[in-house]
Amino acid sequence: MKKLIAILFLLLFLVSCADKAAEMYDIAQFEELQNNQQHAIQIYREIIEKYPKSPKAKEADARIKALEDEGYYCDE
Repeated sequence: MKKLIAILFLLLFLVSCADKAAEMYDIAQFEELQNNQQHAIQIYREIIEKYPKSPKAKEADARIKALEDEGYYCDE
């Protein structure tokens, strides 16, 4: 029973992390729409750092590369 509770807790934690990564990704997308690419890159990097196993981390990495290809960089 304890193992089941531990597994359920872990799953809940992973789901909440994925939701936070998705929320941050949406914010970064909004920053891009507002022509604030440097801040978007900062947020994308934070997603990769905090939630590296999230599907949004791969998308964030792709967005960073695309923005850098367009000439945008972020000096943190």
